[in-house]
Amino acid sequence: MITYNVKGGVGTITIDDPEKRNPLSNIEMAVLAQAIKRSAVDESVAVVVVTGAGDKAFSAGGDLKGGFVDDPLPGHEARGALADLLRAMRRNPKPIVGRINGVALGGGFGVVAACDIAVASDSARFGTPEIDLGLWPMMISAVLIPIVPRKALIEMMMTGRVIDAHEALRLGVVSRVVPAEDLDSEVAATVDILLSKSPAALALGKESFYAIENMDVDTALDHLQIGLTALSMTEDAAEGVDAFLNKRDAIWKGR
Repeated sequence: MITYNVKGGVGTITIDDPEKRNPLSNIEMAVLAQAIKRSAVDESVAVVVVTGAGDKAFSAGGDLKGGFVDDPLPGHEARGALADLLRAMRRNPKPIVGRINGVALGGGFGVVAACDIAVASDSARFGTPEIDLGLWPMMISAVLIPIVPRKALIEMMMTGRVIDAHEALRLGVVSRVVPAEDLDSEVAATVDILLSKSPAALALGKESFYAIENMDVDTALDHLQIGLTALSMTEDAAEGVDAFLNKRDAIWKGR
C-alpha cells in the first residue's frame, strides 16, 4: 500500500507494508508513480519525502509474488511501471527527499538513487540482488550509473553484494548517514532548509541539473544560459535580489 499525506507544505509518500519489508510489485510501483505525479501538481506541497513504513526496510525491492516475472511478454508493459516511477521522480519540479529507514534493495535501491537528497539511517543496507534470481537490475541502471563509480556498480550487480550505509555514502548513493534515532530530526532539518528556498529556483534548477546530464559541454552551457535567463525573469528572482540588497527575508511566491 502507498500512502500520501500532506502537512506544512511537505508531501510524505510512504511504502506501507512493513511486515513484508515494503515490497514493490508492478501495481505498487504504478501507484507510487501516481503519488509522485500527484505531488508535482499539488499546490499545497513544496517538498516531497519518500520513505518506507516501520524501522526495518525502505523497500526490499520487487514483489516476486506480485506478478513481477509472470507472463514475460504479456507483462512487458506492466513491467514498465518502475521506469515510469523513475521518470516521474526526475520530472517532479519539487525536491524529493528520501528518508531511508532500512534496507533498500533492487527497485527500492533505484528509488533511493532517484531521490534528489537521501538521508539514511546507519542501519540501512543497499544492493542489487537480482542476479541471485537469474535477473538483472535493468531499469535502475539508468539512475545508478550516473552516480556510482562503474567498477563498484558492476561488481554489485554481478555479485549481488549488499553494502552498508557508510559505503553507500562513499559511493554517492546517499547524501548523509545518521544514527537511526536521529533520522527524523535530520530529515526534518533538511526539509526545513528546502522550504526556505525559492520554489521557482528549485524547480528550474532541478530541471536543468538533470537535463544536462548527458549533454556535451557546449550544449550544456547553451542550455544553462537559457535556463539562467528564464530564472532571472521569475518573480522569485526579483524578490530574492531585492531582499538581499535590503537585508530582509525574502517572501517567495513560487513564480
